[in-house]
Amino acid sequence: MKALSVFTAALLALSASALAETKASVVLVHGAFADGSSWNKVITRLQKHHTEVIAVQLPLTSLKDDVAATQRAIARAHGDVVLVGHSWGGTVISEAGNNARVKSLVYVAAFAPDSGQSTADLADSYPAPPGSASLAKTPEGYLYLPSKAVGENFAPDVKDAERNVIAATQGPIKADAFGEKVTHAAWHDKPSWYVVSKNDRMINPELERAMAKKINANTTEVAASHVSMVSQPDVVTHTIEQALSGQQ
Repeated sequence: MKALSVFTAALLALSASALAETKASVVLVHGAFADGSSWNKVITRLQKHHTEVIAVQLPLTSLKDDVAATQRAIARAHGDVVLVGHSWGGTVISEAGNNARVKSLVYVAAFAPDSGQSTADLADSYPAPPGSASLAKTPEGYLYLPSKAVGENFAPDVKDAERNVIAATQGPIKADAFGEKVTHAAWHDKPSWYVVSKNDRMINPELERAMAKKINANTTEVAASHVSMVSQPDVVTHTIEQALSGQQ
């Protein structure tokens, strides 16, 4: 009986291992004025279900460089990939998502440019949100958010301690990157999901709704700031899980 129990346990462990190997992975791409830690709350929730998660650390030096960093993360993943992008990360996944390993896309308060379109083209197509006026620029041409702007416009619905960490860990982005155009938008060929932040002060919420409609995304709206993955991680995680369920 004991031997049978050991055999059964080993068989179950093998089955669980096989399932883990075939389960789609999630690759998370942060936006400008952020880094991979912006996904921490989503990561812990996904990992509770034994989902493989990789958070990309973008150099934020150019679209080309950021796409290359994302492609390296996709290459590390096991099996199919659900590619998730926040803010500027949406532009990155629109290009990197052409990778054959990527089966679906999730946009979180993110830009979703069309083929031949840049982030700046999209941003300029709607009235500027309040947060755009709060950007600062270094002599080297990198944009960043002063701490006050993080609190007022980037993450106003986040606790002070978390806001301070966001301000300290943000990655400045080369301003020229916003003018770089996507060659072929992956959302033309891949199923997409979109989480609209209704209280966003960094991207016009009406632009988010328009982008979600254009890419024919499964759309969810949440009463959150630009950083819904920090202030409303359950909603964002649930949306990613919806995309995952289509790949199992």
